[in-house]
Order: sequence, then structure tokens, then C-alpha cells
Amino acid sequence: MDEKLIQRLESAVSRLESLSAGFQPSASPASTGDDAVRDPSVVAFADLIDQYVARFSRAAEVIGGQVLDVSKLVQEAFNVQKELLIELKQTQKPDLAGLGSFLKPLNEVITKAGKLTEGRRSDFFNHLKAAADSLSALAWIAYTGKDCGMSMPIAHVEESWQMAEFYCNKVLVEYRNKDPNHVEWAKALKEMYLPGLRDYVKSFHPLGPVWSPKGKVYAPSKASAPAAPAAPPPPSASLFSSQSSQASSSKPKEGMSAVFQQISEGNVTSGLRKVTADMKTKNRADRTGVVGTIEKESHATSRVPSKAGPPKFELQMGRKWVVENQIEKKDLVIGDCDAKQSVYVYGCKNSVLQIPGKVNNITIDKCTKMGVVFKDVVAAFEIVNSSGVEVQCQGAAPTILVDNTSGCQLYLSKDSLQTSITTAKSSEVNVLVPSAETDGDWVEHSLPQQYIHVFKDGHFETTPASHSGG
Repeated sequence: MDEKLIQRLESAVSRLESLSAGFQPSASPASTGDDAVRDPSVVAFADLIDQYVARFSRAAEVIGGQVLDVSKLVQEAFNVQKELLIELKQTQKPDLAGLGSFLKPLNEVITKAGKLTEGRRSDFFNHLKAAADSLSALAWIAYTGKDCGMSMPIAHVEESWQMAEFYCNKVLVEYRNKDPNHVEWAKALKEMYLPGLRDYVKSFHPLGPVWSPKGKVYAPSKASAPAAPAAPPPPSASLFSSQSSQASSSKPKEGMSAVFQQISEGNVTSGLRKVTADMKTKNRADRTGVVGTIEKESHATSRVPSKAGPPKFELQMGRKWVVENQIEKKDLVIGDCDAKQSVYVYGCKNSVLQIPGKVNNITIDKCTKMGVVFKDVVAAFEIVNSSGVEVQCQGAAPTILVDNTSGCQLYLSKDSLQTSITTAKSSEVNVLVPSAETDGDWVEHSLPQQYIHVFKDGHFETTPASHSGG
């Protein structure tokens, strides 16, 4: 079964949380033995800390503040994992109760780091998110077999870093020409996982943690403990399945909405143009990436440049899908993609693109009357410099960004209601969410585009302007 990336990462962290709650060792762990401390796998992890974590910590010391706070938790998490690796050499493979007790210290540190990203967004939010999200890589130690709901350890480390890399790259871009200390911090963070932790796991625990067959046994405490909240269930099926979903009754289906309705009925990729092997850059002889003929662009006003280049629909360097200057194309689909690839859509008009697989991020730039249907993104979905864009998220998207855009309709699935939506210099942004009362119906919410600023008690207080009327 092909596991979805975000589900796997959430499963790993949820596994730590659910296992650790309510359990204690049946007896205090025995004192650390010299043999365990000198074991090659423990020595190698100590070297990893001395080489990679120390460099990361030195960069954080120079920056200080919140960056230092979250960096100390990262260092603490690696130190906790070192102690767990020592315990591995003296402990038999536990049952679920024992594993919960074993992993509880690591889960507590990861939880503390995650809390630093909550509340009002600080100036160092990207630092906090990059560091906190990266810690899910340490959950490789919870892997117990192919049926545990996690990727294998090496893949888990790589996939976890993909979640953090989006924010780490933002730090690099922001401070590249401003402060080399932040650049060093971001580079050190990445190298701590790739190649650091990944190569360590590959060398010593590629199939999962290696327990001692004759070590001590962990078991749940007989004392009753408060019931812990259950791990979240796996995401439900896509809202746009074989059954037709009804749009909000307040508006008739027309234009792009009508196209979306057609997509939501039956097989989502039925009748769509597939990306064939010869369309990929590496397999093309002319390397132009041109798909079909160039249609004449209409004279309707749009933000698409008047001198549009040739249409492109290609995979570049195996990492980035480029969809450019597609006009009046309602049958575009990227069916052959993976979570390491990004999608960049530029200068398209009155077209529809479907991405039924999972990709790292999607960017819509300078497009007009563009429809996009996607399943899952690892990092973010971005809309910039566009107008009349309609988007359906059928799976999960942690972040949606709308910048300098007028007229945007966002359809969220039940699995994407926790997404963070950021808007800037944008108008007419509406978000449609599934109705809690009526199956298949939508409830529309307009995001505020006007604000009231009142100077009070020495500072300005800002509130969104509300409008009444049907």
C-alpha cells in the first residue's frame, strides 16, 4: 500500500504521543553499562552530536533569543535519542506499552519544540518551524515493522526533512544577503539530518532499532493512568469522489466552477491528457517542452504578459514541473509526480490543471481564470500576482499563501481544515468548507480585505471590517 507522506509523518509523531501517554516502566532502568556506551552505534551517534549538533548549537548561540531557545530543544532531543540508543543495547524489544514508556522522554521534547511555534507569529517563525518540524525525523526509532504505519527509518528521516526544508529555505532566502549567522544556522540544521542522521540510520539501523535479545523488559504500569487522547484517525476519503458534490446553493455553477463540478464527478483523471514519458525533459529530443500548438490568446484583460512565450509542460531536472502559457486548456494533468517535486504554473489562462498525486509545493504565478485541483502538498500552495483563480484541495495542505491576487476561491476538504491561510494585498478571497449539517454541501466564508486601525493606549489596534448583507 502506498502511504501518503504527511499521513506517515503524522502517524510517526502520533505514535510517539499515543504510546508514551499513560505508561511507566515496570522497574527503574538499570544503570548504563560500559559496553553499551562503547557500542559502535552509540559512539557513532555521539560523533554525530559532536560534529553536526555542535555546529548547529554554535550558530544558535551567536543569534540568541527565540532561535537559541528552539535550538536548545533540538540539542536536547538529540541527547535524549543518544540515551535511548544506549538503552536499546540493554533492552529487549518491548510491546506497545513498553515502547510508550521508552519513547516518552523524546516525545516530551518534540512536543515542547512544537509549542514554540504556536500563538502569535514571531519574526523568527521560519526558524522555529524549521527546527520543530525537523524533530519528527528522530521518530525513526519508533519503527517496529512494515505494519506500524511509518516509513522505514532511512525514508522517514528524508521525508521528515522535507517538511522542515520549506521553512529552512525561507530562512536562507531572507538572510542570504543580510546576516551570515542565520545562513550558517540553516545550513547546519539541514546537514544535521542530511547527511548526518540519515547516514547514521543507514549505517546502523536501516531496518529499525536493534534491540538486545537478552536485555531488560519494559511493561506498562499496573497503576491506572488518565486516558490519553487517541491518535487522530487517518484522513477520510476525498470529498471529490465518485459521488457528485454539490456546490453552495447560493451561487449557480458556471465558468470554472462548472468545470470543477465535472471533475468531481466520476474518475478524477478520466479523459484527461496524461504526462507521457516523451513529455519529460530528460526524454525530449528538442528540449523545448512545447505541448501541442500555440493557441491565440483572447483580448480580455488579464495579468498574463501580452507577449506570452511558448507553452511548456515539462519536468525539469527531475525535480520541478513547469506549466507555462497554457491557454484554454481544460485537460492538463500531472499524473507522474512524487513528494520531492515542485510544480510551478506561470502565465496560464482559462485552463484547468489537476495534480492527483502528492508534491512538495505548488506555485501559481501570473495566471488568469485558472483552476487547480490537487491532492496533497508537503509544504505549501502559493498563489501570487493572479486573478480569478479557483483551487480545490482534495487532501491536505499545511499552508496556503495568497499574495497580490484578486478573486480567489479555495475549496477545502475535511482533511485540510487545519491549514494556515495567509493573505497579503489580495481581494475577493473566499474559502468554501464542507457543511457540518448537510453531506456534500458547502459553506462559504469571505476572508476580510479591509481593516480598521484605531490608535489606543499608545499603539494601533487593528480589527477586520465586517460587512452585512446577503
